[in-house]
Amino acid sequence: MTGLEPFGARLRRVMDERGPLCVGIDPHASLLAEWGLGDDVDGLERFSRTVVEAVAGRVAVLKPQSAFFERFGSRGVAVLETTVREAREAGALVVMDAKRGDIGSTMAAYAEAFLHQDAPLFSDALTVSPYLGYGSLSPAVALARESGAGLFVLALTSNPEGGEVQHAVRADGRTVGATVLGHLALENAGEEPFGSFGAVVGATLGDLSSYDLDMGGPILAPGIGAQGATPADLPAVFGRAVRNVVPNVSRGVLRHGPDTVALRDAAERFADEIRAALTSA
Repeated sequence: MTGLEPFGARLRRVMDERGPLCVGIDPHASLLAEWGLGDDVDGLERFSRTVVEAVAGRVAVLKPQSAFFERFGSRGVAVLETTVREAREAGALVVMDAKRGDIGSTMAAYAEAFLHQDAPLFSDALTVSPYLGYGSLSPAVALARESGAGLFVLALTSNPEGGEVQHAVRADGRTVGATVLGHLALENAGEEPFGSFGAVVGATLGDLSSYDLDMGGPILAPGIGAQGATPADLPAVFGRAVRNVVPNVSRGVLRHGPDTVALRDAAERFADEIRAALTSA
Protein backbone atom coordinates (compact mmCIF):
# COMPACT_ATOMS: atom_id res chain seq x y z
CA MET A 1 0.00 0.00 0.00
CA THR A 2 1.40 3.37 -1.05
CA GLY A 3 0.50 5.94 1.57
CA LEU A 4 -0.94 9.33 0.78
CA GLU A 5 0.72 12.53 1.88
CA PRO A 6 0.18 12.64 5.67
CA PHE A 7 -3.29 13.72 6.73
CA GLY A 8 -1.93 16.61 8.81
CA ALA A 9 -0.23 18.17 5.79
CA ARG A 10 -3.29 17.66 3.58
CA LEU A 11 -5.59 19.08 6.24
CA ARG A 12 -3.45 22.17 6.82
CA ARG A 13 -3.38 22.90 3.09
CA VAL A 14 -7.15 22.59 2.59
CA MET A 15 -7.80 24.65 5.74
CA ASP A 16 -5.57 27.39 4.36
CA GLU A 17 -7.27 27.23 0.96
CA ARG A 18 -10.91 26.89 2.00
CA GLY A 19 -10.98 27.88 5.66
CA PRO A 20 -11.25 25.39 8.53
CA LEU A 21 -15.01 24.72 8.56
CA CYS A 22 -16.19 21.13 8.93
CA VAL A 23 -19.80 20.37 8.04
CA GLY A 24 -21.39 17.31 9.59
CA ILE A 25 -23.61 14.98 7.60
CA ASP A 26 -26.09 13.82 10.23
CA PRO A 27 -29.21 12.45 8.50
CA HIS A 28 -31.24 11.69 11.60
CA ALA A 29 -34.96 11.15 11.37
CA SER A 30 -36.06 14.64 12.40
CA LEU A 31 -33.87 16.32 9.77
CA LEU A 32 -35.09 13.96 7.06
CA ALA A 33 -38.63 14.95 8.04
CA GLU A 34 -37.77 18.68 8.01
CA TRP A 35 -36.50 18.22 4.48
CA GLY A 36 -39.72 16.47 3.45
CA LEU A 37 -37.92 13.17 3.00
CA GLY A 38 -38.88 9.71 4.14
CA ASP A 39 -37.06 8.03 7.01
CA ASP A 40 -35.76 5.40 4.62
CA VAL A 41 -32.82 4.65 2.36
CA ASP A 42 -34.16 6.81 -0.46
CA GLY A 43 -34.44 9.77 1.92
CA LEU A 44 -30.97 9.04 3.27
CA GLU A 45 -29.48 9.01 -0.21
CA ARG A 46 -31.18 12.24 -1.32
CA PHE A 47 -30.14 13.99 1.89
CA SER A 48 -26.50 12.94 1.67
CA ARG A 49 -26.11 13.66 -2.02
CA THR A 50 -27.66 17.10 -1.58
CA VAL A 51 -25.22 18.03 1.19
CA VAL A 52 -22.25 16.80 -0.82
CA GLU A 53 -23.42 18.66 -3.93
CA ALA A 54 -23.94 21.86 -1.94
CA VAL A 55 -20.73 22.11 0.07
CA ALA A 56 -18.12 19.44 -0.70
CA GLY A 57 -16.43 21.65 -3.28
CA ARG A 58 -16.16 24.56 -0.85
CA VAL A 59 -15.50 23.45 2.72
CA ALA A 60 -12.38 21.84 4.12
CA VAL A 61 -13.97 18.83 5.78
CA LEU A 62 -17.16 16.80 5.69
CA LYS A 63 -17.94 14.59 8.67
CA PRO A 64 -20.56 11.88 8.09
CA GLN A 65 -21.94 10.33 11.27
CA SER A 66 -21.75 6.62 10.56
CA ALA A 67 -24.56 5.63 12.92
CA PHE A 68 -27.21 7.45 10.90
CA PHE A 69 -26.27 5.36 7.86
CA GLU A 70 -25.72 2.07 9.70
CA ARG A 71 -29.25 2.10 11.10
CA PHE A 72 -30.51 1.28 7.60
CA GLY A 73 -28.33 -1.82 7.33
CA SER A 74 -26.31 -2.75 4.29
CA ARG A 75 -28.17 -0.35 1.98
CA GLY A 76 -27.43 2.51 4.34
CA VAL A 77 -23.75 1.59 4.46
CA ALA A 78 -23.74 1.56 0.65
CA VAL A 79 -25.04 5.14 0.72
CA LEU A 80 -22.25 6.02 3.15
CA GLU A 81 -19.65 4.53 0.79
CA THR A 82 -20.97 6.70 -2.05
CA THR A 83 -21.09 9.77 0.19
CA VAL A 84 -17.45 9.34 1.21
CA ARG A 85 -16.28 8.77 -2.34
CA GLU A 86 -18.16 11.71 -3.84
CA ALA A 87 -17.11 14.09 -1.06
CA ARG A 88 -13.45 13.22 -1.54
CA GLU A 89 -13.75 13.52 -5.32
CA ALA A 90 -15.06 17.08 -4.79
CA GLY A 91 -11.95 18.00 -2.83
CA ALA A 92 -13.21 17.85 0.75
CA LEU A 93 -11.44 15.72 3.30
CA VAL A 94 -13.69 13.19 5.00
CA VAL A 95 -13.60 12.55 8.73
CA MET A 96 -15.64 9.46 9.51
CA ASP A 97 -17.41 10.03 12.79
CA ALA A 98 -17.65 6.46 14.05
CA LYS A 99 -15.95 6.79 17.47
CA ARG A 100 -14.55 3.28 17.32
CA GLY A 101 -12.69 1.89 20.31
CA ASP A 102 -11.72 -1.67 21.13
CA ILE A 103 -8.65 -3.84 21.68
CA GLY A 104 -6.31 -6.01 19.69
CA SER A 105 -7.57 -7.68 16.54
CA THR A 106 -10.97 -5.99 16.86
CA MET A 107 -9.43 -2.52 16.88
CA ALA A 108 -7.30 -3.60 13.93
CA ALA A 109 -10.43 -4.66 12.04
CA TYR A 110 -12.10 -1.30 12.71
CA ALA A 111 -8.97 0.40 11.41
CA GLU A 112 -9.02 -1.76 8.27
CA ALA A 113 -12.64 -0.78 7.65
CA PHE A 114 -11.99 2.96 7.63
CA LEU A 115 -8.26 3.57 7.21
CA HIS A 116 -7.07 1.04 4.62
CA GLN A 117 -6.86 2.68 1.21
CA ASP A 118 -8.59 -0.26 -0.49
CA ALA A 119 -11.56 -0.26 1.89
CA PRO A 120 -14.91 0.95 0.49
CA LEU A 121 -15.25 3.28 3.49
CA PHE A 122 -11.69 4.62 3.38
CA SER A 123 -11.73 8.07 4.97
CA ASP A 124 -9.09 10.71 5.46
CA ALA A 125 -9.52 10.42 9.22
CA LEU A 126 -11.54 8.51 11.80
CA THR A 127 -12.84 9.48 15.24
CA VAL A 128 -11.80 6.99 17.92
CA SER A 129 -12.29 6.50 21.65
CA PRO A 130 -9.23 5.97 23.89
CA TYR A 131 -11.18 4.92 26.97
CA LEU A 132 -10.00 1.32 26.91
CA GLY A 133 -6.56 2.83 27.39
CA TYR A 134 -4.73 4.94 24.84
CA GLY A 135 -2.55 1.97 23.90
CA SER A 136 -5.61 0.13 22.61
CA LEU A 137 -5.57 2.52 19.64
CA SER A 138 -2.17 1.27 18.46
CA PRO A 139 -3.51 -0.70 15.45
CA ALA A 140 -5.37 2.38 14.22
CA VAL A 141 -2.35 4.63 14.79
CA ALA A 142 -0.11 2.26 12.84
CA LEU A 143 -2.46 1.89 9.88
CA ALA A 144 -3.15 5.64 9.78
CA ARG A 145 0.57 6.30 9.53
CA GLU A 146 0.96 3.70 6.79
CA SER A 147 -1.95 4.98 4.69
CA GLY A 148 -1.50 8.72 5.22
CA ALA A 149 -4.76 8.98 7.17
CA GLY A 150 -5.41 10.56 10.56
CA LEU A 151 -7.26 10.05 13.81
CA PHE A 152 -9.32 12.36 15.98
CA VAL A 153 -9.21 11.00 19.52
CA LEU A 154 -11.94 11.85 22.03
CA ALA A 155 -10.27 14.03 24.66
CA LEU A 156 -12.61 16.68 26.10
CA THR A 157 -16.04 16.14 24.61
CA SER A 158 -19.00 18.50 24.60
CA ASN A 159 -21.52 16.13 26.20
CA PRO A 160 -22.10 16.82 29.92
CA GLU A 161 -21.55 13.17 30.90
CA GLY A 162 -18.02 13.17 29.49
CA GLY A 163 -16.58 15.05 32.43
CA GLU A 164 -16.97 12.17 34.87
CA VAL A 165 -14.29 10.30 32.90
CA GLN A 166 -12.31 13.01 31.15
CA HIS A 167 -11.86 15.29 34.18
CA ALA A 168 -11.09 12.42 36.57
CA VAL A 169 -7.69 12.87 38.20
CA ARG A 170 -5.12 10.08 37.93
CA ALA A 171 -2.62 9.10 40.58
CA ASP A 172 0.01 11.30 38.91
CA GLY A 173 -2.21 14.37 39.34
CA ARG A 174 -3.15 14.73 35.67
CA THR A 175 -6.69 14.41 34.42
CA VAL A 176 -7.60 11.65 32.00
CA GLY A 177 -8.28 14.25 29.30
CA ALA A 178 -4.86 15.82 29.80
CA THR A 179 -3.28 12.37 29.56
CA VAL A 180 -4.93 11.81 26.17
CA LEU A 181 -3.62 15.18 24.96
CA GLY A 182 -0.16 14.22 26.17
CA HIS A 183 -0.21 11.01 24.14
CA LEU A 184 -1.22 12.98 21.05
CA ALA A 185 1.62 15.43 21.55
CA LEU A 186 4.03 12.48 21.43
CA GLU A 187 2.41 11.12 18.25
CA ASN A 188 2.77 14.50 16.53
CA ALA A 189 6.28 15.37 17.73
CA GLY A 190 8.41 16.80 14.93
CA GLU A 191 5.64 16.81 12.32
CA GLU A 192 5.21 19.90 10.12
CA PRO A 193 3.03 21.89 9.56
CA PHE A 194 1.26 19.77 12.13
CA GLY A 195 0.68 16.12 12.84
CA SER A 196 -2.08 13.76 11.75
CA PHE A 197 -3.31 12.80 15.22
CA GLY A 198 -5.89 15.22 16.52
CA ALA A 199 -8.17 15.63 19.51
CA VAL A 200 -11.91 16.07 19.78
CA VAL A 201 -12.50 19.02 22.11
CA GLY A 202 -15.93 20.60 22.51
CA ALA A 203 -16.34 24.26 21.59
CA THR A 204 -18.97 24.52 24.34
CA LEU A 205 -16.58 23.86 27.23
CA GLY A 206 -15.61 27.45 28.04
CA ASP A 207 -12.28 28.15 29.70
CA LEU A 208 -9.83 25.33 28.96
CA SER A 209 -6.71 27.25 29.97
CA SER A 210 -5.80 24.51 32.45
CA TYR A 211 -5.26 22.14 29.52
CA ASP A 212 -2.38 22.26 27.03
CA LEU A 213 -4.32 22.09 23.77
CA ASP A 214 -1.28 22.91 21.65
CA MET A 215 -0.36 19.25 21.06
CA GLY A 216 0.96 19.63 17.53
CA GLY A 217 -2.13 18.34 15.77
CA PRO A 218 -5.60 19.46 14.71
CA ILE A 219 -8.55 19.89 17.06
CA LEU A 220 -11.99 18.84 15.90
CA ALA A 221 -14.38 21.16 17.74
CA PRO A 222 -18.06 20.15 17.76
CA GLY A 223 -20.71 22.27 19.42
CA ILE A 224 -21.05 25.31 17.16
CA GLY A 225 -24.59 26.18 16.21
CA ALA A 226 -27.38 24.09 17.71
CA GLN A 227 -25.32 23.15 20.80
CA GLY A 228 -24.82 26.80 21.69
CA ALA A 229 -21.24 27.74 20.84
CA THR A 230 -20.50 30.44 18.26
CA PRO A 231 -17.48 31.12 16.06
CA ALA A 232 -16.73 34.15 18.23
CA ASP A 233 -16.19 31.81 21.20
CA LEU A 234 -13.30 29.95 19.56
CA PRO A 235 -10.37 32.19 20.60
CA ALA A 236 -11.42 32.20 24.26
CA VAL A 237 -11.91 28.43 24.39
CA PHE A 238 -8.84 27.32 22.43
CA GLY A 239 -6.32 30.08 23.12
CA ARG A 240 -3.06 29.79 21.25
CA ALA A 241 -4.19 26.53 19.62
CA VAL A 242 -7.12 28.23 17.88
CA ARG A 243 -5.51 28.19 14.44
CA ASN A 244 -5.36 24.40 14.59
CA VAL A 245 -9.10 24.13 15.26
CA VAL A 246 -11.49 22.52 12.79
CA PRO A 247 -14.87 23.88 13.93
CA ASN A 248 -17.74 21.51 13.23
CA VAL A 249 -21.24 22.72 12.36
CA SER A 250 -24.01 20.24 11.63
CA ARG A 251 -27.61 21.30 12.24
CA GLY A 252 -26.74 24.99 11.86
CA VAL A 253 -26.08 24.28 8.19
CA LEU A 254 -28.25 21.22 7.57
CA ARG A 255 -31.50 22.83 8.72
CA HIS A 256 -31.35 25.05 5.63
CA GLY A 257 -31.87 22.12 3.26
CA PRO A 258 -32.99 20.69 0.96
CA ASP A 259 -32.23 23.80 -1.11
CA THR A 260 -28.59 23.52 -2.20
CA VAL A 261 -28.14 27.27 -2.49
CA ALA A 262 -29.46 27.81 1.04
CA LEU A 263 -27.14 25.08 2.36
CA ARG A 264 -24.17 26.62 0.58
CA ASP A 265 -25.03 30.10 1.83
CA ALA A 266 -25.34 28.85 5.41
CA ALA A 267 -21.96 27.15 5.22
CA GLU A 268 -20.38 30.28 3.78
CA ARG A 269 -21.86 32.42 6.57
CA PHE A 270 -20.33 30.16 9.20
CA ALA A 271 -17.04 30.12 7.30
CA ASP A 272 -16.99 33.93 7.21
CA GLU A 273 -17.77 34.16 10.93
CA ILE A 274 -15.01 31.67 11.73
CA ARG A 275 -12.55 33.57 9.55
CA ALA A 276 -13.44 36.84 11.30
CA ALA A 277 -13.01 35.24 14.73
CA LEU A 278 -9.59 33.85 13.84
CA THR A 279 -8.47 37.15 12.31
CA SER A 280 -9.26 38.95 15.54
CA ALA A 281 -7.57 36.32 17.73
